[in-house]
Amino acid sequence: MPRRPPKKIDPGLDLSSHLLALADLPVPLDPATLFPLAAPIELEVGSGKGLFLDTASEARPDRNFLGSEIAGGYARLCAARLARRGAANARIIHGDATWLVRGLLPDACLAAVHVYFPDPWWKARHRKRRVLSETFLRHAGRVLPPGGELHVWTDVEEYFEESLAFAAATELFAAPQVVAARPAEHDLDYHTHFERRTRLAGAPVWRARLARNDRPATVTRVE
Repeated sequence: MPRRPPKKIDPGLDLSSHLLALADLPVPLDPATLFPLAAPIELEVGSGKGLFLDTASEARPDRNFLGSEIAGGYARLCAARLARRGAANARIIHGDATWLVRGLLPDACLAAVHVYFPDPWWKARHRKRRVLSETFLRHAGRVLPPGGELHVWTDVEEYFEESLAFAAATELFAAPQVVAARPAEHDLDYHTHFERRTRLAGAPVWRARLARNDRPATVTRVE
């Protein structure tokens, strides 16, 4: 069973191996250089408190997991969670994941991109802040090789349908595959803390997996 993180971070815990600052990373960034062992790399956009990053990296030691979180407090909580376990195959970047994907990562460097419960930015004037824009999805297609996967989960049906329409417009992904919900075996047996809260409230979650096709990406990394 995953460990429930403490509300406060132990000040004696060394986070330096797990917490990275986006501003300190080289451009372009070879994500393989962030891990001690070579393995396929999966990126989570918006890691929050780190439930997915922690549980996925523990369950899949044959994969490297890179998270990104724009909120400094959450990024530190996530890093502390990984540091307590000594997770060699997981890292969290404090910074804007959209810039990480558009401006730092080279082509076909990831095995998967995970976007779980992104902020829907309800007000019309804020819609441009949505992570799952067509521009972001074109870059997600660029950093994924043929056969790589994009995972999208949200509790907002309108945002889900909009995201799938944007993904289709890129022509870089196969038709989305619906991901069925599964019963939780214990209190933390969820992808993210937000999924846990949503499902315990009885609200629906929309989930899709999109495989990268073999069409060449036309967008280039932003210099």
